[in-house]
Parts: sequence; structure tokens; C-alpha cells
Amino acid sequence: MKEIILIKNGELVLKGLNRNTFEDVLVKNIKKHISKYGNYTLKRAQSTIFIEPTDDDFEFEKALAAVGKVFGIAGYSRACVCEKNMQDIIDNAKVYLENVLSGAKTFKVEAKRSDKTFPLKSPEICYELGGQLLAKFPHLKVDVHNPDVVVTVEVRDYSAYIRANQLHGAGGLPVGTAGRAAILISGGIDSPVAAWCMAKRGLELNAIHFASPPYTSPRAELKVRQLLEKVAAYSGTIRLGVVPFTEIQQEIADKCPEEFFTLIMRRMMMRISERLAAERNCLALITGESLGQVASQTLPALAVTDNVVNMPVLRPLIGMDKEEIVIISRKIDTFDISIQPYEDCCTVFTPKHPKTRPTIAQCIEAEEALGIDELIERAVSGTVYSYID
Repeated sequence: MKEIILIKNGELVLKGLNRNTFEDVLVKNIKKHISKYGNYTLKRAQSTIFIEPTDDDFEFEKALAAVGKVFGIAGYSRACVCEKNMQDIIDNAKVYLENVLSGAKTFKVEAKRSDKTFPLKSPEICYELGGQLLAKFPHLKVDVHNPDVVVTVEVRDYSAYIRANQLHGAGGLPVGTAGRAAILISGGIDSPVAAWCMAKRGLELNAIHFASPPYTSPRAELKVRQLLEKVAAYSGTIRLGVVPFTEIQQEIADKCPEEFFTLIMRRMMMRISERLAAERNCLALITGESLGQVASQTLPALAVTDNVVNMPVLRPLIGMDKEEIVIISRKIDTFDISIQPYEDCCTVFTPKHPKTRPTIAQCIEAEEALGIDELIERAVSGTVYSYID
């Protein structure tokens, strides 16, 4: 019995004349995700992608799990390949679906007949196969509204395919179809979720992390790498730049009013990030800020932060509360890493009474004592790069 992976496109079906371009990127991303699991062939037809193992060493379960993390996929499933005759469909369905139907109470059959030369129409396929399955599994009942198992038969040009319940895909758009952006990544809960959200909208990610040794430990950087590995399982390879930030934070602490420490630090981060992002042809910056969550995330504070850059700043979490963000972090398996007690540079030199309603003029005055251009130049030139898979 031959088993394959069936993949259904998501939003791509709405892309009109650009659809083939989006599908080409999706196929490339799928291949990147599953290539290490063995040999296979891949073909596509009618908004469906077919992955067929070509040897017994293909790691089917791992490939199936990897497909579930590829953005641009609405649904996916394992399926049995049959001859295009009703008897072969029935015989294979009884064997292939035995485990799933033995543990179910209700089911229904759906049929999709794209090959119009097949002698039975879709309702007739459903009736014929449904009756045979009821005879084979007499404990089952038909429920067309909310069944435990939906058995689907697809009759296509070359073969027929049988599958049980379709799994939900990651959704969104294929990574790379929306361009490239740089995520400011800390070791907290929010920024990895923001990275995941924007990769889901088709952005290729570059990551920028600010390190402040000895105030931050090597474990804090390792934590960031572990978080990016979780995101990269969805987004594909991420280029990480680690920026030396100790000198800048010490200068801010020595020369700027305390209530402006965090704001000036954020402005410096944004300036440096824009420089690094431009070098990689990124079109935007991404942050994990949520409106009002902390003092530096009030509307006036965000306006002050954005004032120093010309790139768009994307904030996918801006309207979420913490619980909504935590739910996503658990879903993508970053939460337990984020709560490890290794603090990042954002916790260094935190003011006791931070400014919550700053103006741009106040911030410009507060940072006048800094040699901004020289500090940025040293930080950019000292940035160390690596790749996260």
C-alpha cells in the first residue's frame, strides 16, 4: 500500500495572476523543511501538492510534522494511493482506515471527483464507500454534521486518494513572498512571538540581538539562539547579528537623565537595527511591543522610539494582552525557554521612575551628551553574525 502526504494551499488560491509565483516559493520552502528526511518526489496540481516517498528509508512521520510548520499551507494529511476503480478504493479504505475508524463513533464520507471520466459521481462514491465501511465497522454511525472522522476520497487524473481527517496547516503566506525584515530579538516572551507572526505573513527574518557583557551572561545569548531555533522551524534559516551594547548602555547611564535611560536605549537600538537591516536589504523592523505593557510602550514612548528611523516598524503584538501572547508562545514552544532566568540587556540600568509621556524634543536634549554616530559605528562594526536553522 502506497502512502503519500497531501498538502492543500491556503491564501495562495486568492492570488490570481501571482499565484504561480507564490506556489513556487511554497514548494521551495517545503523542500527545505523535509529534504533531510529522505528521498521523495513532489508534484502539484489543482491547489494540491503531492509528496511521495521513493524509498523505505523516508522518515514519514518527521516529514509530516515538518510540513505542519510550513507557512502557506491550509491543511495536510497522510493519504493512501489507489487505482481509479471503485473496488480498489473500497478494498484499500477498509485496510488503510481501520485504526482510525475502530476508535471512532461517527463518520461521514466526502468525495472530490476532478476526473470527470470516473464512472461514479461524487454522491455515488460517498454512498458506495459509506455502505461498505458501515458493513466493515458496524459500531459506526453516520453523522454528516459533526463526525469524529471525515473520510475523503479524491479521484484525480492519475490516481485516487483516500484520507481521514485533514490536519490544520500553519496558514499564512510562504516565507519570502513579502520581502525581508529584521526582528529585534530579546530573551523574553514577546519578541519570538512577534517574529513568528511576521514570518507567517511571508516575511523572511533577520534577527538582531543586543548583548551587554558582563551585565548579561553567555546563557542569555544561548537562550536567544534556542528561541530562534523554535521560530526557524517555521520560518526557515534566520541570520542572527549579535550587537555589542555594553559601551552604549554605560554611556547612557553616565551622561543621560535617569528617567530617560530606557527611551534613549531603545532609540539607540533602533538606529543600529536600521543600519544592520539596510545592509541586508530589509524593508522593515519588527518589535515585540504591546501597547501600554511597560513604560516604554506608551503611545508617546513609541513615537519617540520611531522618530529615529525611516523604515516602517511592524508591531504584530501591539493590540494583544499578555495572555494572548503567552498562548501563541506555548503553541510555538518558546514559552518555557523565554521564562528561563537569564536576563537580557533591556533589564540593565532600568530607571526607578521611567518617563511615560516623553516628547521627541525632550529625548533629543537628554541624549545630547552622547557621541551617537561614533557609538553606533563601533556597535555596527563589532556585530557578530551566525545562522540559525
